[in-house]
Amino acid sequence: MPAADAGERRPPDPRPLGGYGALTATYAALAGGAVMALRGRRDRVRALSPMDLLIYGLATEHLSRLVTKDSVTSVLRRPFTSFEKATGEGEVKEEVIGTGLRHAVGELVTCPFCIAHWVASALVVGRVAAPRFTTAAVSAFAVARLSDHLQLLYGISQGRQ
Repeated sequence: MPAADAGERRPPDPRPLGGYGALTATYAALAGGAVMALRGRRDRVRALSPMDLLIYGLATEHLSRLVTKDSVTSVLRRPFTSFEKATGEGEVKEEVIGTGLRHAVGELVTCPFCIAHWVASALVVGRVAAPRFTTAAVSAFAVARLSDHLQLLYGISQGRQ
């Protein structure tokens, strides 16, 4: 592969790389802090069973969409987004605003795929730190997501979707 020409000019990168770096450092610090805080509870760390994996997956998906798309949680995203339109089923489409870190946070809080890593990590940490509470919360969010899918299927079966 040829070496890049030292005089080569690249177009400016429109991505907020500094903001991404700050978010990555924040995630790493939080994850590292959780590991350090919970290192004495190694006996509580166990692999997820296939059923746990399914339930935690449903809960992560539900929480990720709740944070990033739900109409009611728009107030949390407002400093980083601008409303575009309602998209149905209580969800909205929002445009990310601002520059730098503000824009990077906006991308994080409007992307269910991006926030899912943060949500999943929090649920797994909760599983070790507060297993009863986390099990209850994960169960509720998983049931809610399953209910959402059943509601959509019902609507389709009735010709409403």
